[in-house]
Amino acid sequence: MLTYPDIDPVAFSLGPLTVHWYGIMYIVAFTGAWYLARVRARRAAAGGPGHDKFRFTDEQLADLVFYGALGAVLGGRFGSVVFYNFDRFISDPLWLLRIWEGGMSFHGGFLGVMLAFYIYSRRINKHYFDVLDFIAPLAPFGLGVGRLGNFIGGELWGRPTDVPWGMVFPHVDQMARHASQLYQAVLEGVVLFGLMWWFSSKPRPRYAVSGLFAVGYGVQRFFVEFYREPDSWLGFVALDWLTMGQVLSVPMIVAGAILLVIAYRNPTKA
Repeated sequence: MLTYPDIDPVAFSLGPLTVHWYGIMYIVAFTGAWYLARVRARRAAAGGPGHDKFRFTDEQLADLVFYGALGAVLGGRFGSVVFYNFDRFISDPLWLLRIWEGGMSFHGGFLGVMLAFYIYSRRINKHYFDVLDFIAPLAPFGLGVGRLGNFIGGELWGRPTDVPWGMVFPHVDQMARHASQLYQAVLEGVVLFGLMWWFSSKPRPRYAVSGLFAVGYGVQRFFVEFYREPDSWLGFVALDWLTMGQVLSVPMIVAGAILLVIAYRNPTKA
């Protein structure tokens, strides 16, 4: 049995400025996404037919990451309020601005990113799904880093367990629990990244890369929710066993499967 380490959520302070680990994780995530975007763009520039749609200038890549970061943060916070914490927001509206305390929803951030990239694709006159297909393989890196931030913050712990690698979170109780944050960091940040990077390394029909990401994330999130403790104020939201995370993942899986069917039913047209 393991014990959760007592990690100070504050990384360091410089006078009145306090830097939280959660904020550092965001910086690492977006910096890594920018670097991977450059690698992907260079690969597209050196590639043959099928890679042309993924050619971006350095300025466009910087804007791409900026739009993505804005969509992820605003959408993630908005989704956390609407899907998980609306009552808390009503009682404490300023909580919306205290991002370092946690409270970000992936599904809200996903919708925010999709909206941001729609606006960006119109700005640079690229097909919307060409932009999404370009950025999808980069997302798992940021997701994995974000889950490490959840672990450092001691939030989103797992359900009680008797497995040898169970972890006690003293700030929660004295029960051994699944370290579900680390499970997600591995599945989202390592497994999904490897799958997406491999799949996108060769030309694929439009919609395919985005579809695979939606299915891949949705399936692993649905699975890992069986080991993650449901939010105490929500509990199970459907059929007495489905969590909010699972309910929100089902539309992602369905939408991703539809995109894959569209992509491969008529690849030339796609």
